[in-house]
Amino acid sequence: MTAKRFFIFALLAGLFLGSNVVPALAHHSTAEYDMAKSSSVKGTVTQFQWSNPHAYIYIEVKSDKGDIQKWSGELPPLGLLSRFGWKRDTVKPGDQITLYGNLAKDGRFLIRLDKITLPDGRDLEAGKVTF
Repeated sequence: MTAKRFFIFALLAGLFLGSNVVPALAHHSTAEYDMAKSSSVKGTVTQFQWSNPHAYIYIEVKSDKGDIQKWSGELPPLGLLSRFGWKRDTVKPGDQITLYGNLAKDGRFLIRLDKITLPDGRDLEAGKVTF
């Protein structure tokens, strides 16, 4: 009887723990980005969204034709950013910055950030979440 109870407990614990891992792994997929090559875009910050599960930097980029493109830069969670020196006021609206990372495969103006170049020329790593 004791072995049967242990087996049921172990089975239930495994199911419970496994059910919490799968959504976390699925959330951090890089499938929407072209991970084979890196690109960069330079523009003016319009907003810095300091929130979990991902922070975002929004910039406006002037295209070769002169029109304005609204870009979003996806960053890792705040805990990881903090370890790399990021703060709530790292970038501010009006700052001229360059975003480096992997572009969205579908052509949206979206980039998964590896680093940025700040207005004073310093580079700031974004950290990477990889699975």
